[in-house]
Amino acid sequence: MTFGFAPSSAASSSASDASANRLLEPAEWAAAGIPLLRNPREVVSGLHARHRPGPATAIVAVLDPDERLRASASFIRRSAPADGWMFRNALLAQLRRIIPHDLRRRTPVRTAVLLYCREGDARWTEEDGAWMWGLRDACTLHGLRCGAYITLTDDGWQVLGEGRGGRRPSLGSAPEPFALSEVPPLPRTGGAASDVLRRAAAR
Repeated sequence: MTFGFAPSSAASSSASDASANRLLEPAEWAAAGIPLLRNPREVVSGLHARHRPGPATAIVAVLDPDERLRASASFIRRSAPADGWMFRNALLAQLRRIIPHDLRRRTPVRTAVLLYCREGDARWTEEDGAWMWGLRDACTLHGLRCGAYITLTDDGWQVLGEGRGGRRPSLGSAPEPFALSEVPPLPRTGGAASDVLRRAAAR
């Protein structure tokens, strides 16, 4: 999936100014009432075992109210300036592919979380802020609750805005046994017609 585009030189400055607003600072994220994961390490380990991500891999996952995995998809972030609007479009495209929307519900019952694998340390970056903005907006447009944003680096994993994290799994570590992660590897296809897959993913 391609994130970048080549604006004209006349439009580049205005596009840059607009994109600067499409990110969330850690304080804004923490104040947004993002629901806490009951067992973030289990979620991270499960997604890591399922997708086996490398650098610049984004994994978006949808959890039911019991925090069981309903669907997930991974994709590679293309080399382009970080922009929350582009990230939002990429996440929304993946959500539409793997699970029906919940826009008819008065309140969302399912939650989307994002695990982004990148090099560097666990400190917040503007790229993280753009992913946060994109996740929040994509969830709104798909009728989901916006859940945790988690980074996976060589140092381990970190739930940004919460201060929770761990050393394993990390970006370079081998996947843990499925008995620990409780998420067997499944094909990353799905959609409205794939009830069997969604039931298996939520076991």
